[in-house]
Amino acid sequence: MKENRNSVAGPCPHIPFHNRMLEKNQMSNPSNTLLEVEETLHSVIDSLIDGQKEFQKIGDEFKDPTLKLYFLEESLNRAAFRGDLETVLHHEGVHDIEESGSVSATLHRTWGELKAKLGGGDHTLLETAEKAEDKAVEVYAKALDKKLPFPVRQLLSSQSAHVQLFHDYIKAARVIGL
Repeated sequence: MKENRNSVAGPCPHIPFHNRMLEKNQMSNPSNTLLEVEETLHSVIDSLIDGQKEFQKIGDEFKDPTLKLYFLEESLNRAAFRGDLETVLHHEGVHDIEESGSVSATLHRTWGELKAKLGGGDHTLLETAEKAEDKAVEVYAKALDKKLPFPVRQLLSSQSAHVQLFHDYIKAARVIGL
């Protein structure tokens, strides 16, 4: 009798091993996994849109040239992060990505601008930015709590580490009174 190298002894020896793995994976409903990844990435993308807009506006308001440059550069970083996540979604077949951000972030930005114009200055802008970064850190933490494919998790982990560093920079700048 000829040996079949594609089969493995087990519950269904007549079905090749790789076909059984496909059947097993299909049972876990990949469409639900894709939807969860899509929802997670959309949530992070909304946060990145908020950060990009916020840091550009705040950067334009700073009197300190170092803070101005740093925040404008961070706005560009958030745009790049967003582009990376949108590329992941495009590869998964999602092509209609809304550019919205959140209403609460818009209100937060407006409130921060108003306080700065009323004499709060750079310190007030740093407080506003720190609160926004608290939210971004939280969004990334929630995203990383979900079951995600390794490449997506790796990308989000890298971005999250950067967001945390920027948060720490803002807090330090606020505390020392830059």
